[in-house]
Amino acid sequence: MSDDQTPDPEAASAQSAETDETTESAETAESSLSVEPADSDVTVEPAGEADSEGSGHGERQVLSDRARRDAVKLVRSANKEADARRRRMQSLAGGLAGVVVMALIVIGYVVLGGSNNSNGSADASAQAGAAATAGANDQGAADGSTDPAGAAGTPSLPPGANPALAKEPTVSAGTGDVTKLVVTTLIQGTGDAVKSGQNITVNYVGVTYKDGQEFDASWDHGQTATFQIGVGAVIPGWDQGLVGVKVGSRVQLDIPASLAYGDTPPAGAPTGALRFVVDVLAAQ
Repeated sequence: MSDDQTPDPEAASAQSAETDETTESAETAESSLSVEPADSDVTVEPAGEADSEGSGHGERQVLSDRARRDAVKLVRSANKEADARRRRMQSLAGGLAGVVVMALIVIGYVVLGGSNNSNGSADASAQAGAAATAGANDQGAADGSTDPAGAAGTPSLPPGANPALAKEPTVSAGTGDVTKLVVTTLIQGTGDAVKSGQNITVNYVGVTYKDGQEFDASWDHGQTATFQIGVGAVIPGWDQGLVGVKVGSRVQLDIPASLAYGDTPPAGAPTGALRFVVDVLAAQ
């Protein structure tokens, strides 16, 4: 190499500096153009999972609405059943009330009809006896007999009557069967004979013929009984058995069921054959 081709040290240094400067500029440009990776804390969920969660929430909402609808239906059904039961109970109560009313009407009809068919009852004697004391007192004043309606509580006796009439008789059961009316005089009176249609005043004791069980007595009421005889105000056995008996008499009447209250009597009346002991105290 010639001296003319010897490299210039200064020129070589300048060229090297220029090359380094170009390289640094290129690196700077590359650095400015680089993209940093996204923040690692930011995650992107898959679209499928988000849709699944939304769908689950929707299904729970649908189930909740359906449960409310079912509950409403159950409540309405229960209310309808309760109303139906209440209506049935009301209808049943109304029907029972109607049956009771009809039963009472029938019983009343049977009792009243039985009383009329048997031509009176013991109640008729008791009702007639409401005026017994007054009737007996009037009779005593008219015929001069004493009026013992005071402390002793004995009945007003006709003049000349047997004092035994002031004491309640003892009545026992009969024997055998009673097929017809039997009148037995226990104490014979001295007054006039009783006539059909008269009002008579009596004391009486009534028992069942077979066992002697007492079912009624004027002595228990504390007063005599006054009623019209022979006109159906009392049972036929009395109407037939007392007409013709003298005032002041005590008689025993054995009465078959057909002349008393019958074998199927109305409520409160005795059944079968009966025995009465009757004191005839007045007739007018």
